[in-house]
Amino acid sequence: MKIPPTLYFKRNTLFILNQLLLPHKIRYVRCRNSSDVARAIKKMVIRGAPAIGVATAFGVALAALEIRSLDFQKLSRRVEKAIKELASTRPTAVNLFWALERMRAILHSQGDVGILKRKLLAEAISIYEDDIKINKRIGNYGAALLKKNSVVLTHCNAGALATAGYGTALGVIRSAYRQGKIKLVFVDETRPYLQGARLTAWELCQEKIPYVLITDNMAGHFMKTAGIRAVIVGADRIARNGDTANKIGTYSLSVLAGYHRIPFYVAAPSSTVDLNISDGEKITIEERSSDEVVYFHKKSIAPKGTKALHPGFDVTPSKNITAIITEKGIFKPEKIKNLKADK
Repeated sequence: MKIPPTLYFKRNTLFILNQLLLPHKIRYVRCRNSSDVARAIKKMVIRGAPAIGVATAFGVALAALEIRSLDFQKLSRRVEKAIKELASTRPTAVNLFWALERMRAILHSQGDVGILKRKLLAEAISIYEDDIKINKRIGNYGAALLKKNSVVLTHCNAGALATAGYGTALGVIRSAYRQGKIKLVFVDETRPYLQGARLTAWELCQEKIPYVLITDNMAGHFMKTAGIRAVIVGADRIARNGDTANKIGTYSLSVLAGYHRIPFYVAAPSSTVDLNISDGEKITIEERSSDEVVYFHKKSIAPKGTKALHPGFDVTPSKNITAIITEKGIFKPEKIKNLKADK
């Protein structure tokens, strides 16, 4: 079975694959306006930094398409309102803000409403198509780091479902598998949303890439006993010094990998690098609802009244990272600040 598209645009509607229902059901949420897109992002119907960036771009285009008036000021106000709403959905993933700034630049480049609507939609489509191309380049660069018959471990889902297609960390694994370099993939379940169990395992299953699923607290044991030769993860924001925010649990993996002398790789597009912040302490960490920890499928798994902490992300210090894999090449973490100038 082919992995269905994460999202697609048709007849002035954005269709977003509902990842909360995977792997058991394949259903799309119809987004006819920017608020629908914002709701889908906030509720985790769509997740993954690159995918969120693409979705927000289409959300801005939808806001423009809603306006029937030829008054530029009316359109501009509506689009800016949509940008503000979309920006409030997920604070950690910098791709979201990167995509919004690209769309805002188009908004202020043209005064003709008809032309502007077409340009905004064209820019969203360009962001979508570029993301797939970028991911494939990341995959090719990353595959060069792995040896034949590698056993690797990944965390959360940084695959086709987290992007417009192909994936970042899972893109590296896809490319390496096609080159005969992957023997086995260890997949962390990734609590509490279980993106590894529900999404990454499903993607690997569809492509017949050998994998085993483990609970998050088994990683150290298998690093010690199973011959894991690399950890490959994605990222939601990378600071100027190479500190990296990714799904909660990533930092722990980096510590375990360091102890066992296993290379720890971060795979991400250049749009994930935020040169405006000096280090990981400046990265805003999203605090999600306690209910996402104490409930599973709407059933309580803890005593009544239990309060849980749920930071959606943690920060891995650059010293724990072996290399950062981008579409522009492979960088030592401390050199990532040079990436934007390397065009």
